[in-house]
Amino acid sequence: MTEISLQIRTLAQLAGGDGWRLGLAHDQVHHTLIWVTRGQGRMLLDGRRRGIGPHNAVFVPAGSVYSIDLGAQMLGQAIIVPDGTALRLPDMPRHLRVRDVHVQTELATIIEAAQREQSQGRTLAQDALEAHVALMSVWLRRQIAQEEHIPSPSTAGERLSRRFTQMIPKHYTSGAPMAFYAAELGVTPTHLTRTVKAATGKTAADLLTERVIHAARTLLETTTHPARNISHHLGFGSAAYFTRFMQQHTGRSPSQLRASSLPKKTGSRAAPARQAIKADA
Repeated sequence: MTEISLQIRTLAQLAGGDGWRLGLAHDQVHHTLIWVTRGQGRMLLDGRRRGIGPHNAVFVPAGSVYSIDLGAQMLGQAIIVPDGTALRLPDMPRHLRVRDVHVQTELATIIEAAQREQSQGRTLAQDALEAHVALMSVWLRRQIAQEEHIPSPSTAGERLSRRFTQMIPKHYTSGAPMAFYAAELGVTPTHLTRTVKAATGKTAADLLTERVIHAARTLLETTTHPARNISHHLGFGSAAYFTRFMQQHTGRSPSQLRASSLPKKTGSRAAPARQAIKADA
C-alpha cells in the first residue's frame, strides 16, 4: 500500500464540493469501500441504478464505473485502497444492506479507529492504518459470504448494461461511436440504448458522455496540460470540437472550467497527473 493513496475520507470530502465528482459516471485507479451512515441517495453500480441509505456498504473495485447522487442529508465514509495491494478484496462491485446492529457497529468501530490513526500522526500510523483496512477487508468478505447478501439473479438487460459499463473504461478515450460498443456486444445501437436506460435511468450515450466529461474536468482542474492536448487524449477530432462539447454539457468552456478551479489548487497537485497525456508532436 502507498501512503499517498491509502486513506479514509468522508463522502463530502470525496465529492470535493462539486457534485460532478461523484455524480458523473466514472471509474478510479483505486478500490473504494463506502459506508453510509445517514441519509438517502442513488447510485450507479455494476450497470444498474439503485438506492442507497444508512448502513449500506458499497465496494467499488478499481476500474469499475459508478456514480453517486448524494442526498441533502447523506453522510458516510469512503476507504480508498490502492490497486495491487496484498489485501484480499472482492473482484466485482458489491452493494450490501447491513441489518444486524452488531455487524454495523463492528465496521463503524474499525473505521473510527482508522480515522484516529490517520488524524493523529503517531509513530507507525501508516502500519496501523493498513492493519485497520485489513480488518475492513475481512469484515467485507465475511458479509459477502452471508446468504442474505447473495445477489439476486440478473436479467438479460442488466447483464448487457453491466457489460457495456465494463467497456467504458477501456474505450472512452478512443472517440468510438455507439455503433462500436453495440457491435462488440452483439446488439443494435437502438437495443443497447434502450436496455441501458431501463437499467440505469440513462442512455448508453449519456453514460459515455459523463465519463468523458469527468475525465476532462479532472484533467483541466488538476493539471496544466493545454486543452488541445486533453482533447486529443480524449479522442476529439479537434480542440474546437472539444470546446463546443464542454460548453454544451457544462455551460462553460475548458478555459472557464480551469479558471474556476484555480483557487482550489496547490502547488503540488499538477505534477502527478502530468505524465497521463502525451504532448502534441
